[in-house]
Amino acid sequence: MSDPGNDATTNQPALDGRDITEEEVFASHEGGKLSVTPTVGLAGRRDLAIAYTPGVAKVCRAIADDKALTARYTWTHRLVAVVSDGTAVLGLGDIGPRASLPVMEGKSALFKAFADLDSIPLVLETTDVDEIVDTLVHLRPSFGAVNLEDIAAPRCFEIERRLIEALDCPVMHDDQHGTAIVVLAALRNAARVLDRDLASLKVVVSGAGASGVACAKILLSAGASDVVVLDSRGVIHAGREGMNVEKMALAEETNPRGVRGDLAAAVSGADVFLGLSGSTIPESVIASMAEGGIVFALSNPDPEIDPEVARKHAAVVATGRSDYPNQINNVLAFPGVFAGALDAAARRITEAMKLAAADAIADIAAGDEEFGADHIVPSALDPRVAPAVAQAVARAAAEEGVVRRHVAEVAAEGHGH
Repeated sequence: MSDPGNDATTNQPALDGRDITEEEVFASHEGGKLSVTPTVGLAGRRDLAIAYTPGVAKVCRAIADDKALTARYTWTHRLVAVVSDGTAVLGLGDIGPRASLPVMEGKSALFKAFADLDSIPLVLETTDVDEIVDTLVHLRPSFGAVNLEDIAAPRCFEIERRLIEALDCPVMHDDQHGTAIVVLAALRNAARVLDRDLASLKVVVSGAGASGVACAKILLSAGASDVVVLDSRGVIHAGREGMNVEKMALAEETNPRGVRGDLAAAVSGADVFLGLSGSTIPESVIASMAEGGIVFALSNPDPEIDPEVARKHAAVVATGRSDYPNQINNVLAFPGVFAGALDAAARRITEAMKLAAADAIADIAAGDEEFGADHIVPSALDPRVAPAVAQAVARAAAEEGVVRRHVAEVAAEGHGH
């Protein structure tokens, strides 16, 4: 098993966030975390004539004749727009678009560091669904994919759904699907460690926001047969009054045993607790789980239950933190998912592509010598992950036939003029 005090892949000591000073944090953000760097030389008049006028006019005319050439002669083919309205930022809530920018810049930095993808943070000073969708539709020529980020539920569901319908490029709300992909990978491997089958597990999902709904859906897609979801009012079930459209749909797909009541009632006898609500739960609730249980306490920075306490009652424990084993971190998913989708010139990101990403992440950890209860997912810094996920996603896109083939051929092979 891996040492919880050391990162097995990077051989770096685990980080305690309390060791980071306020001065370090603000210094690293001074002037922002991003810049734009030209990829061509601009040292003399000849350089200017080629990169800008008059030479650039030849490229403009070529693209005007064949829009697919945009993929070869501009950066948009591998450019991600990181979009937020600032309404659900980390654990800070609705802090507005400007205050969300440091997070969006950080997301763009991660895209570059892990998948060599360029990206642009776009924060919008509106929470109107129509305005957000219309803005991104009008901006479509400027980017190749959309990463929605930190948009509050339930609006995030409608925004993502409408953008997928309106745009011919990959769109993914990472708070939903990035989380879901990594959770599925981790749960597959936790089941492997315990010699269990995903379909046999009784799963309780605490939280019915963006990530909770997405996790429940991907687990069902992957073969889980007994998933119970709770919100702040208790178990979601068919016939419960006062639910939004997403929760009503979830009620039809989940809770096959007809569980009613609060978290304690749902968790009693369960095999898996998946915490995505930001609440805290008493030790007695985890103690009531079935023997050999799995606890994913993913609220950040404070898990729903202290991991050391959870380990007294559960066989496998994961959190969202870097200072404990089994960090469930979205960076394991989103760079490779977008890279693979863009490499394939996919029109959208499908459920099969997400499942392929989860399998790729799970397989990396399962192949490690350290594989076990304390190593069910790779390190967030593991350089193997993004390329493996990208390959799996691109392959799944091709198999599903969601590839814009002409664009993919132009980007890969070029076009003579």
